Amino acid sequence: MPAPAADALVGILGDMLAEPQNLSAVRDMDAAISLHVVDSLSGLQLDEIRDAPGLLDIGSGGGFPGLALAAVLPDVPVTLVESERRKAAWLVRASAGFPNVRVVADRSETLARAERDAHPVVTARALGPLPVVLELAAPLLARRGRLVAWRGRRDADDQVAAAAAAGELGMSFAGDPDAAPLPGMSRYFSMWEKTADTPVRYPRRPGMAAKRPLG
Repeated sequence: MPAPAADALVGILGDMLAEPQNLSAVRDMDAAISLHVVDSLSGLQLDEIRDAPGLLDIGSGGGFPGLALAAVLPDVPVTLVESERRKAAWLVRASAGFPNVRVVADRSETLARAERDAHPVVTARALGPLPVVLELAAPLLARRGRLVAWRGRRDADDQVAAAAAAGELGMSFAGDPDAAPLPGMSRYFSMWEKTADTPVRYPRRPGMAAKRPLG
């Protein structure tokens, strides 16, 4: 990682840990580097991330993986989507030194009305069950675009439900490679490609994807 990007990310972590609002359950700098930065940058092993013409990160929270990827991919436009206003305000402050970052303080369901079929790659980390992530991502993706979701331990039931949801949304399974950012950390990427138009009824109104998941 280039030294300027590393310095910027360490600075962001320091500010995040000092924030009065709960941006992360991790309160130790070394643990934050491992669990946030290293985990986020493990996405660079994927061509979909490394060669992306643009990234949209939904549910950005404290800024990972989107802000970390923006730091090491300065020529790639990165959109961070966060509906919680205080977290979105934090993202605006944290990304002030990154000209390639745009922060959208809104729900992804709302953004999909203005930017439907517009994004080549959507990322998501710790956002919820896969069927929920798929419904939020699919309308935003361009045809042949990819969803890359950072996941923890594999869950067969979640995967079955995700496959059913994908069939409703015009998405197809594109692989689930191990992430393995650090020894002992159980992580993988759930990857999906948009192979057909997402029906106009999706996404449903804000909150419905989580309240009544597809699949």
